[in-house]
Amino acid sequence: MSDNVLDWTSAYPEKVSPSAGQARLGAFVERLAADLSGPEGGRLPFINLPHWPALKRDLAALAPRLKGFKHMLLLGIGGSALGARALQKAFAPGQDLPGHQGPWLWIADNVDSGSLMAYFTKLDPAETVVVAVSKSGGTIETASQYFLACRWLREALGDSWKDHLIMVTGEDGFFRKESARHGFTTLPVPTYMGGRYSVLSAVGLIPAAFLGIDCEALVEGALSVTKPLTETILSPKILAAHPAWELACWNWSIIDSGFTQLIFFCYVPRLATLGAWFGQLWAESLGKEGKGSMPLPAVGVTDQHSLQQMFLDGPRDKGCLFITSREEDPGTAFPDDLPAEFGFLRGKMLGELLPAEALGSRMAMTQRGIPLVEASLASCTEHECGRLMALLELSTLFTGWLLSIDPLDQPAVELGKRLAKARLGADGLAKEKADLAQFLSAQRRTTGF
Repeated sequence: MSDNVLDWTSAYPEKVSPSAGQARLGAFVERLAADLSGPEGGRLPFINLPHWPALKRDLAALAPRLKGFKHMLLLGIGGSALGARALQKAFAPGQDLPGHQGPWLWIADNVDSGSLMAYFTKLDPAETVVVAVSKSGGTIETASQYFLACRWLREALGDSWKDHLIMVTGEDGFFRKESARHGFTTLPVPTYMGGRYSVLSAVGLIPAAFLGIDCEALVEGALSVTKPLTETILSPKILAAHPAWELACWNWSIIDSGFTQLIFFCYVPRLATLGAWFGQLWAESLGKEGKGSMPLPAVGVTDQHSLQQMFLDGPRDKGCLFITSREEDPGTAFPDDLPAEFGFLRGKMLGELLPAEALGSRMAMTQRGIPLVEASLASCTEHECGRLMALLELSTLFTGWLLSIDPLDQPAVELGKRLAKARLGADGLAKEKADLAQFLSAQRRTTGF
């Protein structure tokens, strides 16, 4: 049983009326049951994680091999990278601190020639395992990195290069064909698991296992949140009592009341990078048909000095999900010989500063009428992080349903990908090439600066 809590005290200021989502509970219970049915968890494998037993065995078998490498170079973008980075920053933060002796995880998550060439120049191929992650295998950014990584490994290692490459991909597509051709070790992405929901699949858990993160605790934490929806005969009463449903109803209420942006304000330093992961989850799931709200990841206390002026005194269009932890890290004591103006710090510990700042920020936002829900974690462990991730995934799903959109697809993202391929001369794409020609031939209006 977890001591994590959601605090609703400031959730519904005067401008926000609670939603009428309860009237749709029956339909959503039927929808959830239908979408969970079928092999591999149906359309929602991120809820009951049916792939975990097999993946647990695969990770155990891979463990001795992974321990033979000092470096892991992860090739992936979006959901193929954001979850892994969040877990690294939270539970293997030593890489960012002085004196780290390894292992090292390097994430190539952009088309950045300088960084990629630095990896190839500075890393020892003999000590490096490359993990290429793409469910479709057709992601141009990751595929292009893969081609160059293969050359790098082949030229340095000869016939053994294939032992230094692992693929995480779907059942079909280019990467699956490459895996069969070369005999790479390959782990699957469940068929209906989109990238932004895939952190607790091989996508996020291979790098986590390499870093020594407790993958089982992450999964068990997530399942402790989702099991009430999967291990009983689901009813409207059970769904209504679930915190993810209540959070979704709040999200729907503030969107309906004109709050078109959602601040993800994280006052748990180790989980700060979770904001970027949540940003993709929320934006790609809900930004459809002119609906949704814009996620605004923010880090406490850093962004009290960069963004909070806008939060408190800008347009009244923002709600806030406020993340804290009650785990105490006292840190070091302040010295006694402080200047008079800082005398109030005498006898206090550095660890007292963060919760005081969090309280001040939360109260200030509440006083300005910002709808705010605080998610307070009992501790910052893999188990509690898994619980938080599952809560956020479920509430995103339910918010999409309340908005009458499909939170599992991302149709608009594909347009930019097709136009990029058209620009590079890919076969077909006649309409995109015609649109490009028209766009590039338009009269430009420019101003120097």
